[in-house]
Amino acid sequence: MTKPRLSDLPFPVVLASASPTRRELLETLLGRFEVVPPHVDEAQVAVEDARARALELARRKAREVAARRPGAVVIGADTLVVCQDELIGKPRDHADAVRVLRKLTHNAHSVVTAVLIVCPDGRERSVCVETVLHMRPMSDDRIAEYLGGIDPLGRAGAYAIEPDDPNVERLNGSVTGVMGLPLEEVAEMLGDLFPGGTKAE
Repeated sequence: MTKPRLSDLPFPVVLASASPTRRELLETLLGRFEVVPPHVDEAQVAVEDARARALELARRKAREVAARRPGAVVIGADTLVVCQDELIGKPRDHADAVRVLRKLTHNAHSVVTAVLIVCPDGRERSVCVETVLHMRPMSDDRIAEYLGGIDPLGRAGAYAIEPDDPNVERLNGSVTGVMGLPLEEVAEMLGDLFPGGTKAE
């Protein structure tokens, strides 16, 4: 996918996330921005529907950071995985990561990523992107090897996807959405919010 690049936004941009992957993704759209991890207790969000929960978490993250960074455009995001009616976020520990990967590598699952943008004037735009993923089955030995190469505790679904990932058999939807920040949708929202202050390169 050719990723659009945006420049000349009329306000500073803040990414409300501690995710290094989201930071790397946003760097492909924006040359300069600040990263401010949000202070949000995800356990306090009592919403079971995956899309509604992801959007509410993205909203809380963006608004919490926006309150600390007035005058900035703040981008918040949240990613959840749904498999056989189980809503899966970040694993609790290594044993839970093993359990989750056993389930996901043998069953199709959906990855839901919500993004909410807060502007200095109070305007907001949001989107929720859902991608269906089929992973190649992994043995327990392969799962142990895989988990040894990443930090699964900070990742929804306990895995880290890459473009053309050999562990993925089939993907219907947005690769960058699965990675944590759907770039095409973010670019479209920024262009909608600031039509005179952005340019595609």
